[in-house]
Amino acid sequence: MEGDSLTLHTDTKLQIHDVIDWTYQKTLLTKINNAANKTKIHDDVLDGRFRDRLQMNNQSGDLTITNITTQHTGLYEMTISSTQKISSHRFNVTVYARLPVPVITTQNSSSLETSSCVLLCSVMNVRDVRDVSLSWYKGNRLLSIISVSDLNNNISLHLKCLNDSYSCVVNNTISNQTQHVNTDLCQTCSDCVCCCYGPEAVIRLVVSALVGVATVALLVYDIYDNAN
Repeated sequence: MEGDSLTLHTDTKLQIHDVIDWTYQKTLLTKINNAANKTKIHDDVLDGRFRDRLQMNNQSGDLTITNITTQHTGLYEMTISSTQKISSHRFNVTVYARLPVPVITTQNSSSLETSSCVLLCSVMNVRDVRDVSLSWYKGNRLLSIISVSDLNNNISLHLKCLNDSYSCVVNNTISNQTQHVNTDLCQTCSDCVCCCYGPEAVIRLVVSALVGVATVALLVYDIYDNAN
């Protein structure tokens, strides 16, 4: 994750005559010459992206990069040259930018029913969009998901009313950020019964009304019949 310190471990015990080179994308970063007891760090290469970030362990040859950024993504290679052989260790490093917290807003539309509520979840300023997705959840159930392909991607959720907890999540391979829906943005179920319960509630209301009309009709008929 961007901002972390990364140590590339080789699990190697260096010998007295070993010469160790660390390279990034074939560019030399550090050189250790155990025989001469010398360590050279080239942190000014590649426009200084490694300046004041490299640390070497002269006993193991491990390389540490502090305050790492997405510019440090790439292939690192350690080469050990001894009197008998040459060996190497390779590390393919991917650094992910920290994710912003998604923003949830309401969106008005004249084409929608007045009792409807449209929630819009947006994520902006995503500097590294690799493996980034934006999702809506109702409780723990995934409702929808999209891949974030630009800096202003968003997804919307069309609600009648809030009958559960909703949240919007932006995530990549190693981290996520979650924003929960503020109940002030939409009506709650107690304020919007017909919306929450859908067709079943409407059917029950219609049946109740028909029963009421039938009851009134029977009473009127009985009164008229007795009068005659």
